[in-house]
Amino acid sequence: MLTVRHAAARGHADHGWLDSYHTFSFASYHDPSHMGFRALRVINEDRVQPGQGFGTHPHRDMEILSYVLAGGLQHRDSLGSGSVIHPGDVQRMSAGTGILHSEFNASKEQPVHFLQIWIQPRTLGISPSYEQKHFPTEERSGGLCLVASPEAEQGSLRIHADVAVFAALLAAGQGVEHTLAAGRHAWVQVARGTVRVNGVELQAGDGVAVSQEPHLRIEGLVAAEILLFDLA
Repeated sequence: MLTVRHAAARGHADHGWLDSYHTFSFASYHDPSHMGFRALRVINEDRVQPGQGFGTHPHRDMEILSYVLAGGLQHRDSLGSGSVIHPGDVQRMSAGTGILHSEFNASKEQPVHFLQIWIQPRTLGISPSYEQKHFPTEERSGGLCLVASPEAEQGSLRIHADVAVFAALLAAGQGVEHTLAAGRHAWVQVARGTVRVNGVELQAGDGVAVSQEPHLRIEGLVAAEILLFDLA
């Protein structure tokens, strides 16, 4: 079964410095029918204006992934971590017992466009931690590149949740396939372009929940970028 969440149906907040679309209920956008999917709790598509950003604020007991599509995102946190995240980079922050962090557009001239993803951890109260890794274009092109997993398989980031996260860049006509183990579910988020998932066409910003489908076929109809979450 495929359940599509269309981009136009998402929550939207325009703060001037921040233009944000919420796939699931978030902040002032409350939608009881879209509170998340399995352990996946938040997918926000954010565009932050030059020199602007999120001041220091707290998180706890959440796995937070940042995936930059364009520009650079400056990160600082109470662990002493500091970096700029660029396209191809994936950042994982485990909030655990509590962490403070800030995120700003690293450029004074160009906006930054990124996805911020929250995943509920399998264990509460872990020690906060931070990790970042670059996944080159060639690793994500034409195939599913594992970027986060519970045991850091295949050089992926370690995520403290029963979730495997894949990224793929697809040219028009390219396809990838993924098999779901018994009892597993998936969410496919289209970051850019147009794809077809098991025969269902999806545009940029669309997402689809997948249950009771053992096999996924994702085809690029035009050049596209997608994230796939394999969930318990």
